[in-house]
Amino acid sequence: MLLPLLFSGCGRYTGFTLPALDGGGAAYSRLELRPAPVLSRGAPGEFDSIDALNPAVVKRGDAYFNFYSGYDGKTWHTGLATSADGIAWRKYGKVLSPSPATWEGSYIAANGAALFSGGAFLYWYHAGPRELPSIGFARSTDGQSWTKHPTPVLTPGPRGSWDERGVADPYAIEIDGVFYLYFLGQDRARRQRLGVARSRDGVKWEKLRTNPILELGDRGGFDERGLGEPAVWQANGSYWMLYTGRDAKEHRRLGLARSADGVAWRKTGTPFAGTEEWNGKVICDPSVEPGPEGVRVWFGGGDVASPDENLHGQIGFGVLR
Repeated sequence: MLLPLLFSGCGRYTGFTLPALDGGGAAYSRLELRPAPVLSRGAPGEFDSIDALNPAVVKRGDAYFNFYSGYDGKTWHTGLATSADGIAWRKYGKVLSPSPATWEGSYIAANGAALFSGGAFLYWYHAGPRELPSIGFARSTDGQSWTKHPTPVLTPGPRGSWDERGVADPYAIEIDGVFYLYFLGQDRARRQRLGVARSRDGVKWEKLRTNPILELGDRGGFDERGLGEPAVWQANGSYWMLYTGRDAKEHRRLGLARSADGVAWRKTGTPFAGTEEWNGKVICDPSVEPGPEGVRVWFGGGDVASPDENLHGQIGFGVLR
């Protein structure tokens, strides 16, 4: 059951859970990947020429909109591609870039989460100094022209906190008029773990007082070095999360976790790895669409083991069953 809401700024903390589910139902066991990317990086000189990663896929009517992240070797931008089926994509180019004269700086305005709600696209994205990122917010009616909120809507925590050195990798869901934002937090030891916040309007957020909600894996595990890029959905009587885990060699794979209340999570199953040359070192950045035949998953893949960029990144597709 939700606790009373006390929304009065992005720095507030409280205790809450998502609406309780029964926790029953079948678990997922396999991720069936298409062998080839469904969205490739651009030609030399284009905004996504080095990497095309971080798909944020949302459906409006009969069309899919993919607000993905493109890297040109210097700056990360948000690009738009559209599709009728989620497989064959048409690129429109970059639609959101960092504003150097503002809090965003010049490195990134990407790696975001998208929803379509109240007749508009809502987009939470990673921006700010590379060594101390925050999460910004923008709104659009067409997915191409955006109005940014002038200040970050989720900022790093206080000195000594689990997210003191940055918040990033947002993923948003909406339940009964309440937004929940799952995100990465980094502490002074550079440990990257996952937390959650909630909001009525997508701008004023409360962080869960007991964050983080998911810890690093054991030594030698696929997620011992860091967690990031959560994607959360409801199905089979539970909340589910796909997240990216980094191992000691900076290979990245997708882990799966399960929860009855969206706050207390249990890791389950074995991680999912890339199966082709183009995604053999990295599979990351999931975006999901649950359905009766399984969960459609868009993800970033790369053939270079790196924690951030220069992966030869491309976007793939699979179905979790």
